[in-house]
Amino acid sequence: MQLSQLKHALVVSCQPVPGSPMDRQDIIVAMAGAAVAAGAGGLRIEGADNVRAVTAAIRDVPVIGIVKRDLDDSPVRITPYLKDVQALADAGAAVIAFDGTDRRRPVAVADLLAATRAAGRLAMADCAILEDGLACMALGCELIGTTLSGYTEQTAGLPDDRPDLDLVARLASAGAMVVAEGRIRTAAEAAAALRAGAYCVTVGSAITRIEHITEWFVAAMRQTRVQAQGPR
Repeated sequence: MQLSQLKHALVVSCQPVPGSPMDRQDIIVAMAGAAVAAGAGGLRIEGADNVRAVTAAIRDVPVIGIVKRDLDDSPVRITPYLKDVQALADAGAAVIAFDGTDRRRPVAVADLLAATRAAGRLAMADCAILEDGLACMALGCELIGTTLSGYTEQTAGLPDDRPDLDLVARLASAGAMVVAEGRIRTAAEAAAALRAGAYCVTVGSAITRIEHITEWFVAAMRQTRVQAQGPR
């Protein structure tokens, strides 16, 4: 894969809510196919088996692969182990994304990057703050994601309804190939991320999680009903 394939592309994250009616491999493959048919230039897929199924069905766009784990001894969830890197590479992921934050972790970022290199894949570091991104750039990760902004202790106070475009801009100014990811809910926000300097933009929930989209609509309508009723 050429990294230029992702330049200014929309990457669609096809990750159903775990345990939902949509959480089936055939539906993940269908989501991915629909996204590509509509113009998506990349896909982000969780789980080696799902990556294998998607790459078998769709061969003309790169897949960013991740493995999510809930660990008892570390807050790191995204591709925490070397075996995860190898499984994703074997499944056909062109890019392997892993947590790039400076937190307690089972495997060092440098070792995850080395395993990604050994597998012949490109590396994406999912980061939360500028310092994470700069450190991962210095190690040699090709792509730096804003994925974890708002999801770590350091960034927990950020608004949960809009993307961290400031982080996108600061990383881009530092020379990073930035994947704007996290809380991008509208086409206008995706375009704004490109204007802020993003190399490409990843959108997940707003495209592929029916539960989240429905909740947003229901909440907005409920608030409008309350305002319309006024004080009693």
